[in-house]
Amino acid sequence: MGARGRVLLWLQLCALTRATYKVWVPNTNFDDAANWSQNRTPCTGAAVEFPADKTLSVLVREGHSISDMLLPLDGEFVLASGAGFGAADAGSRPDCGTARARFLDPDRFLWLDPRLWRPGDAARGLFSLDAERVPCRHDDVVFPADASFRVGLGPGAGTVRVRSVQALGQTFARDEDLAAFLASRAGRLRFHGPGALSVDPEACADPSGCVCGNAEAQPWICAALLQPLGGVCPQATCLEPLRPEGQCCDLCGAVVSLTHGSAFDLQQYRARLLHTFLALPQYQGLQVAVSKVLRPPGLREASGTKADTEIQVVLVEAGPETGGAGRLARALLEDIAEHGDALGVLSATARESGAPVWAGTAAGLNAPARAGLAGGLAASGLLVLMVLLAGALLLLRREGRLRWRRRDEADPARAGAPRGFHNPLFYTADSAEALPAPKSDQRSSSRSYFLNPLFGEGEAEA
Repeated sequence: MGARGRVLLWLQLCALTRATYKVWVPNTNFDDAANWSQNRTPCTGAAVEFPADKTLSVLVREGHSISDMLLPLDGEFVLASGAGFGAADAGSRPDCGTARARFLDPDRFLWLDPRLWRPGDAARGLFSLDAERVPCRHDDVVFPADASFRVGLGPGAGTVRVRSVQALGQTFARDEDLAAFLASRAGRLRFHGPGALSVDPEACADPSGCVCGNAEAQPWICAALLQPLGGVCPQATCLEPLRPEGQCCDLCGAVVSLTHGSAFDLQQYRARLLHTFLALPQYQGLQVAVSKVLRPPGLREASGTKADTEIQVVLVEAGPETGGAGRLARALLEDIAEHGDALGVLSATARESGAPVWAGTAAGLNAPARAGLAGGLAASGLLVLMVLLAGALLLLRREGRLRWRRRDEADPARAGAPRGFHNPLFYTADSAEALPAPKSDQRSSSRSYFLNPLFGEGEAEA
């Protein structure tokens, strides 16, 4: 049986024992374009350069003709059937340019980086939280036999513990065997760093599932995940986003938390979600993560339950449609209310994120706040305008450009005069005197002046 056949048989045995396994994704293969500085394998006649201060193992699958090669500090080339190296003149391929083909740093791949692992048993509609994308305490770890690799253990304190490790066609289920492999030259070429790796063959025997065990390593897991983003989480696309246990950044969707009894079976409940709910057309755009997590101490005290773990069901939108996660969360609560005893579920609670920030519903939710803000700004602006106007009037008053007189300070001679007035439109020769000529203001020759027939001459001059 070949190496690939042994891997397939081992994965089938994992499935029969209800074990979960994680597969390492990157490699250090010579023929993988992602390992080279120009994102392509070296052309014919190219000058090849490996990091001079690194140690690595490189699998070569094909034949290559190169002009020269700078080898690493320590390492090995594993040649597949028909692979090898030949000499060629430099610049044999003018279209390849003259730049040296540099092999990228092999130490850039870290065990704690969630992007570098894939689940071996993932079904459509399922996903894993960030901390659970890295191998958990009871997981089996597979390094493909048809690829060379190099893994950095650490940073971070503590020892990485898994159920078993398969590498170079061997399965290490005992700590002594794994330690001997890591100390060998083959192990040193493939594993490096300040961390430690150990195995414990004990499987998760609890039908309700086991906690992943990566809580202590989560800060380093999140740091590795967010390193390409400058260590900053992307902005969530909804109001009031959620951050489930084991997730590095906020997400939009819903979280259902279950407390369970001895009859609860995690695998059966996960299958129920897939076949009873996610198979329905209205939930096709959703993804779900189901796992056992530690209950936060504050939540444990508030609920009054003594259980230190709970089942966390995380629902997220995988497509442009929104609102499906909340509908499914409410459907799960109704299902538990009806079938909770048969499922072994004692209680359930649900949390939902807010509306999408780009949707009209989000605008409606924010409308009262924006209206209050606009009203407050308008009132503030009016108050400032009134203060400025009052200040301008006082300034004109002090400069003598504006004068006013109270009625009790008017000319005593006119105090008893009748309150009527002459309308110049109805003057007759025998009933009215000629209108007095307007007096010019000697202080300014630029202002216009008119006589208002509503006031007397003395008041017009004021």
